[in-house]
Amino acid sequence: MSLRDTLRGTGVALVTPFAADLKVDFVSLEKVINHVIDGGVEYIVSLGTTGETPTIEKEEKIEIINFTFEKVKGRVPVVVGVGGNNTKACIDDLNQLPLKDAAAVLSAAPYYSKPSQEGIFQHYKALAEASPKPLILYNVPGRTGRNMTAATTVRLANEVPNIAGMKEASGDMQQCMEIMRDKPLDFVVVSGDDALALSQIACGMHGVISVAANSFPREFSEMVRLCLQNDFKSARSYHYSLLAAYDLLFIENNPAGVKAFMTEMGLLQNYLRLPLTPVSDGLLKKIRQYLEVTQPQPVA
Repeated sequence: MSLRDTLRGTGVALVTPFAADLKVDFVSLEKVINHVIDGGVEYIVSLGTTGETPTIEKEEKIEIINFTFEKVKGRVPVVVGVGGNNTKACIDDLNQLPLKDAAAVLSAAPYYSKPSQEGIFQHYKALAEASPKPLILYNVPGRTGRNMTAATTVRLANEVPNIAGMKEASGDMQQCMEIMRDKPLDFVVVSGDDALALSQIACGMHGVISVAANSFPREFSEMVRLCLQNDFKSARSYHYSLLAAYDLLFIENNPAGVKAFMTEMGLLQNYLRLPLTPVSDGLLKKIRQYLEVTQPQPVA
């Protein structure tokens, strides 16, 4: 299967469940893995930023990756997140993490440092040369503090052989369309914005790496499949039913929002590692009210 086929549809950026002692809750992680696969997602992203990776030690990352492969059992492809603002440390992770069975590596652009476009290019070039798997760029300026321009994306796609695609989460629709217009034919582009996925697939994107699919895998992945079949009329019914949920998921923090949803659905316990904290009581009340109306059920 080509990477273009592998990343077509819905990927889910898995949360990392924690127990009361803030150790990784592997019982809940298995439940979440089964929930999203049974819900119909096309692939899983382990250790994306939704998985609170800045707070997870390397030994824990190795354990999470191995556990995820063991429990997925080849049912869907697995993409592994490796990123940061220390290029050398990222290269060390690419050499040391168990990536043998990964379909690809997803790497968020360097955060906080605010490198120039040339710095972003050289960072990704160095990672791609070190990566044993195809590298997927991840542009999310709302978190990193620096946008990766369409020109930089297209340059990376054309000049660096092991860079195979990108997750685009700038929210800038014109930039997205410029990427789709100018990218190489075999370069895969997926949405990183749940609320914009329908519109971005209409512009030619191949799918989405989703947060919402942690809690609503069946509804969200069906919406994406309908979009990819150009049945936007049917897809809109799912999209608008989830629109209020998108706001609730992200209004205070991700993954605090999605963990609150999943706690109410009985999938995990509502623990996060500092500096993240659970959502406010007011937002939790709104989440409960939403779930009372929509009544989604865990599919695991």
